[in-house]
Amino acid sequence: MVKKYDVEFGGRKIEVETGRMAKQAHGSCTIRYGDTVVLVTACRTDKPSTNVDFLPLTVNYQEMTYAAGKIPGGFFKREGRPGEKETLTSRLIDRPLRPLFPVGYFNETQVIATVLSVDKENDPELVAMLGASISLCISDIPYTSAIAAVRVGSIDGQFICNPTMAQKEESDLDLIVAGTEDSILMVEGGAKGASEDFMLEALAFAQTNIRVVTDLQKKIVEEAAPVKFAVPPVEIDEALTARVAEVVEADLRDALNIPTKMERYARFSEIKAATKAALAEEFEGRESEISAAFGDLKYRIMRAIVTKEKRRVDGRGPTDIRDITCDVGLLPRTHGSALFTRGETQALVVTTLGTSDDEQRIDALTGWEYKRFMLHYNFPPFCVGEVKFMRSPGRREIGHGALAERAIVKTMPFDNPDFPYTVRAVSDVLESNGSSSMATVCGTSLALMDAGVPTSGHVAGIAMGLIKEGDDMVILSDILGDEDHLGDMDFKVAGTRDGITALQMDIKIAGLSTEIMKNALYQAREGRIHMIGIMEEAISTPRTEYSEYAPRIISIMVKQERIKDVIGPGGKNIKSIVAECGVKVDIDDSGKVNIASSDDEAAQKAVAMVRALTQDAEIDKIYMGKVKKIVDFGAFVEIFPGTEGLVHISQLEEGRVANVRDVISDGDEFLVKVLDIDRQGKIRLSRKEAIGATLELEPS
Repeated sequence: MVKKYDVEFGGRKIEVETGRMAKQAHGSCTIRYGDTVVLVTACRTDKPSTNVDFLPLTVNYQEMTYAAGKIPGGFFKREGRPGEKETLTSRLIDRPLRPLFPVGYFNETQVIATVLSVDKENDPELVAMLGASISLCISDIPYTSAIAAVRVGSIDGQFICNPTMAQKEESDLDLIVAGTEDSILMVEGGAKGASEDFMLEALAFAQTNIRVVTDLQKKIVEEAAPVKFAVPPVEIDEALTARVAEVVEADLRDALNIPTKMERYARFSEIKAATKAALAEEFEGRESEISAAFGDLKYRIMRAIVTKEKRRVDGRGPTDIRDITCDVGLLPRTHGSALFTRGETQALVVTTLGTSDDEQRIDALTGWEYKRFMLHYNFPPFCVGEVKFMRSPGRREIGHGALAERAIVKTMPFDNPDFPYTVRAVSDVLESNGSSSMATVCGTSLALMDAGVPTSGHVAGIAMGLIKEGDDMVILSDILGDEDHLGDMDFKVAGTRDGITALQMDIKIAGLSTEIMKNALYQAREGRIHMIGIMEEAISTPRTEYSEYAPRIISIMVKQERIKDVIGPGGKNIKSIVAECGVKVDIDDSGKVNIASSDDEAAQKAVAMVRALTQDAEIDKIYMGKVKKIVDFGAFVEIFPGTEGLVHISQLEEGRVANVRDVISDGDEFLVKVLDIDRQGKIRLSRKEAIGATLELEPS
């Protein structure tokens, strides 16, 4: 039976329909927001996966080009592998859903969100997230926690719920917040240097609007009345658990005092192998249960040490930041480079400067988008001492790169007309033990300054953690990989000295209070300022000179009506400049001409050629002219390419001239003076008034 529901959300109606499409899926719905429509389905396998100890959940968000009335480009003319936005949106949907499935649920589960129609006002991301929650809730999949997401913008200090595309362009804040009716589960976004208090207000605003949609879901689920299949309770053999603790606890406690990651992990492996061997006869064939008990014991011991003793695995206190070193200018032929090391996490970042030809052009559903700053993150297997097949970037790499890019882009000088470059930064993680994405932020900030990019200041990033056991709670600064895995919160904050530029938070527990979030934000600020101070010791301001290997870009403006003169018929003029000078020449609709070359002399020559093609004659100015055509009453003389004037026979020289050819010949070159320019643009020239004058050269 088809059922429809709607509610006002962010000043616009959001409509939910069930029972019409994809009825063989375990759960499905279509959501409409304006003219944006998304179909979301949820399916599961009948039997749980064997030999797994994690939730096998897959989320796929896909944009169909027909949704925007477009045909895909390329040879095959059909949708291909997911683009960056599709990958990032899939991650956005997955992150708040994953912690809400029941413990012990191991059936493969897939959520697919398909964009069927899209307008240029309402982003389908939020629609897809809502649809995922509804599809799961009305299915028989044992998922019961309704979630929703809201995008928060801010214009002139006023928060906006789900800003339109146009409002997003004006907004100082772009924050996506997902959660249940009473708790926030996931935050992703950026800002133009927002304060901690401002961020807290934005999160509170988001929570209020989330409740509007979770209330609607309650009604939908109540009418659907799904019968959820039961997940068998996880049975714990208390005797086995006790024996594992008896055999291994002392050794585990000692191992948790080893500060070096690889040594600690090696010791864990030794202890685990020894435990299995010691209990093999007593618990024959139950190696997987022994491994699970071992992992659970390690989890409990580490958390207890942090909450009770306020001591971390590597010996630090809760607010301590690991040792940091910063090196810049390492690589001789790159335009900018930096090596950022924090503890056992290390990122090598290289900056490359390019021209407008290097801009990334994205064929999005809402139209073409252009990016002048790209940050790419690589996580090779050797950074964690592993051997793996090298593949193209996965969801993790794309997500971490996008977070770091968001943190940096607000400081880029793209509103400065004197900075015409396209910029690419590549972060190669060389070591990893906690927050390589935030190391990437720091390394990129250093590498940009090393390349001479005039950023507004250093950006540093820090990952915060939380361990909460009953009434005991500890917020951790600069978390390790173990603390991320075993903790209750992964909270990444990046920003300048003045404020926050990027925020990403994933919560693994319910009921995170505003006070905890406030404390975490302010503790993160202290760590961020500490790191910026160290970064400034390496390089405090952008270099004033670009690398000798970076392209030099000279920008000049020409009148819009003269753009055609630069280009020439069939591109003849611009091709001639490129061929003769060996430069890149770009010209936009405003008349801005960018000339790029690593050879300054060649660039200046190209500038002169462009100016020659586009200059206008000036009255009383002296030019070097060339005779193009002789007539009975004078000669037509070219004073610069494409511009000619008439030298009347009376203006050839002092005294009477009986025949023009007695004085000049075709192709002669001589100085002329502009006497007049009439309304039709016709130019009168004089040779005799230029006799004895000197030619004024254009400044280079």
